[in-house]
Amino acid sequence: MLCAVYKSSKKAETYLYVPGRDDFSKVPKTLLTTFGAPIFLMIMPLKAERQLARLDVAKLRTELNTKGFYLQLPPPEENMLKIHLAQQQGQVK
Repeated sequence: MLCAVYKSSKKAETYLYVPGRDDFSKVPKTLLTTFGAPIFLMIMPLKAERQLARLDVAKLRTELNTKGFYLQLPPPEENMLKIHLAQQQGQVK
């Protein structure tokens, strides 16, 4: 199975995976509006042995087969103030 990967023109570290290049037929219009103009990155084979940095290939395949797309959001930002306060109170080293 192949999939096309696009990055968002509006949101940092936000990626959209679709089954084929320029196949946005299953992606809701509201999501595309929020996502912005998709910027093509690559066509990628989805093999079971392939590992992705922040995404499980099996989950990606399932989402593409059921919904027709997968939206990868950025990881949550670390709350540096919370970490600092915890360190000050001796909770985290």
